[in-house]
Amino acid sequence: MQCQWLNNYPNDLSDESLEQISGKNSSEQLEGTPVHFQTRFMGYMEMYSDASTVADYLNAHQGWFCRCAAPMKTQAIGNNGYILTVGRFGSFGYDLEPKMAVVLEPPENGVYLMHSIPIPDEPNLGYEVDYQASMIIREIPSDFRQFELEKAFKKHNIAQLPEKITKVEWQLEMDVAVQFPKFIQKLPLSMIQKTGDRLLTQIVRQISPRLTHKVQQDFHVGQNLPIPPKNSRHLEKIETMEEEMAA
Repeated sequence: MQCQWLNNYPNDLSDESLEQISGKNSSEQLEGTPVHFQTRFMGYMEMYSDASTVADYLNAHQGWFCRCAAPMKTQAIGNNGYILTVGRFGSFGYDLEPKMAVVLEPPENGVYLMHSIPIPDEPNLGYEVDYQASMIIREIPSDFRQFELEKAFKKHNIAQLPEKITKVEWQLEMDVAVQFPKFIQKLPLSMIQKTGDRLLTQIVRQISPRLTHKVQQDFHVGQNLPIPPKNSRHLEKIETMEEEMAA
């Protein structure tokens, strides 16, 4: 199943002015210098089990990745790679259904790395995705969440609380370079840049919390544990110096 997340983010131009620029023709040949859009995020999720159990689950991603990535369309490549069709997004009358290929590297010294690779047999998509993410897991004493744990485990009819729980922390960076048709290139570059950066940020804010929640659900249901509440997961945009100055 594939979800069409068509973005309706408001533009700075009216429909009439866009029609004058493009004639609503988004099928023009892509050309010119690609425009780069960037965003960075950090986040975490809590798992109600020890770090070793959580690590075993994460390492066996062949069993959960495609299931938890739904409704995104996924295709496994090799032992550690996946092609993701993210959804349909667009602005200024120009839509894309971006795809990216990612590799989940085996952990080294407790650090998990995930990065993009070129999509096999599809060299001319009109865009390139550079995705880099790192993740670490660490145990924390369960008394940091004593009240929540007691409430959740009691509701689940489990008397024994875990001595430790696990916090999974990550950072991600994305750089997407897009070649646009001529009618988009007629717009001011600053407008394209601002809208594209904002749209890329919105895509991450849509997809990451959904994926995090599904991973939590999948793990805890499989371990017969209560599912942590919403405040057990967090996503935060890392502002660049330019964004901080603009704010």
